[in-house]
Parts: sequence; structure tokens; C-alpha cells
Amino acid sequence: MAKNKREVEVIVLSDIHLGTYGCHAKELVAFLKSVSPKLLILNGDVIDGWAFSKRYFPNAHMSVLSEFFKMMKKGTQVIYITGNHDEFLRKYTDLSMGNLSLTDKYLLEIEGKKHWIFHGDVFDHTTSGSAKFIAKLGGIGYDWLILVNRAINWVLEKFGKGKVSLSKRVKNSVKEAVKFIGDFEKKATEIAIDNKYDYVICGHIHQPADKIWTTEKGSVHYLNSGDWIENLSWLEFDKGIWSLKFFNEKDFEKPVIEENDISVNMEELIHPKVFASFVADKFN
Repeated sequence: MAKNKREVEVIVLSDIHLGTYGCHAKELVAFLKSVSPKLLILNGDVIDGWAFSKRYFPNAHMSVLSEFFKMMKKGTQVIYITGNHDEFLRKYTDLSMGNLSLTDKYLLEIEGKKHWIFHGDVFDHTTSGSAKFIAKLGGIGYDWLILVNRAINWVLEKFGKGKVSLSKRVKNSVKEAVKFIGDFEKKATEIAIDNKYDYVICGHIHQPADKIWTTEKGSVHYLNSGDWIENLSWLEFDKGIWSLKFFNEKDFEKPVIEENDISVNMEELIHPKVFASFVADKFN
């Protein structure tokens, strides 16, 4: 990795799920230390409020937040779009402080092209009532699957074998999961076409994508930034082109994870006064 950070116009990250065992925080820190974006869009499920516990929020996870704060201090504008797992932040929608803005959707125009950016949970029913409880139970099972998967991959690497993704195999083999992804993309693109957007950018389904959707009413460029659980993916806009990227540890320097005070209430952190004092204390 070069000593000078790579300058990028826009970076979109989503579904980091800080506070869960499946989050690849160290890898994300390595990536964040390598780039200097003008605009950073965090498209939901950055902090996993469903799973958050003071029992598990290691230094690597806090270091991800630290990198975001450092970027803001150096001039990066950060747009935080809330998702279903960090819905506790939605009560602060439209909060702006310095280079940080919190919202539930974001409309961006680049070179005359209109971009509709939102997390995507608006298309399902996992944010309320019994459905939310069931989704949380499913999330616990997903976390255990990720832990088992990591153990299997550790053994495979010891024997010189390639890694496998159990969760991807499950998704690809279950017809309902495949149908859900297809329906999600169809809904997002149809609405985008009806509203004459040139691009629609989502997260939520942990399915990286870069494709053109066409209907009898028109076409739209559909982008999904994926996640930092299974795919370790993100979106970049630079020199007039959107691109979907995937993390490869060979391309990045292994980060030094700093010791951090992790006794922080994540729900309180975004409160204007708490946030301001936290940033001042850590990075001034």
C-alpha cells in the first residue's frame, strides 16, 4: 500500500455490522487507511443495534469509527443513511453536524446524472412487530453460521485449500432467498425508473451488484455495495465511472489497531452534544 492515500471522489459502504462476530473490521480499517474520499456514504447497518452489546465491541470495531472521524476531520463529507439494524438512529434523521449528515435516503447528482441512494429495508417487513423478532432470531443464527464458517476456513487454509462461504451457498441454494433478491432489485429499479433516476444504489441484501435494469418504461443503473461480512465489498465513483470493488488483503497493509476506550454507548454517541464532545476529545 502506498504511503499517500488514494484520492477518490465517492465511496459507498454498507452493512458493516459493527458489534457482531461476522464483521471484518480489521480488513475495513486497512481499506479506510488507504483512501481519502471527498464524499463517504455509509448506506445503513454500520452499527448493528440489534446485536449490540458491551460484551463484544473490540478495538478493531472502534477503530473503524475512529477512521470515519479522522476522515471527517480532514474534510471528507460523511452521509450516514440509516438501515434496519441501526434504526435507533432514525430518531435523529436530518441531523447535520460539521461534515456529518444523518438521513434515511440521499439524492445525489453527479455530472447531470441523478442518483437515488437508500439502504433498502423499506421493501421488507423486518423492522416492526413479530417479523422484527423473527429477523433478530435469524440474525443470531446467521452470526453462528459465520463463526462456524471461519473455523472451517481456518482448517482449510492450514491444508492449503481455498475458503468457502456457507452463507452464500445457503442463499444460492434456497429458492426463496434467490427470489427475495430478485424481487428486491426489481422493486428498487422499477421505482427508480418511474422517478427518472439514472442510478439507484442500495445495500441491505448483502448481494454486491453492478447491472443495468431495463423495462418498457426505461432503464436504470442498479448498484449494490454488498457488505463487510461475506463479500468485503464497496462502491467507488472516480473519473466519471462507478465501480464495484472487493477487498484483497494482498493489496493492503496490515493495520495497527490502536487501543481505544470502548465503554461507549453507541445510541448516545450520535446525540449532538455527546458526539461533539467525543470527537473533540479523540481527534482534536
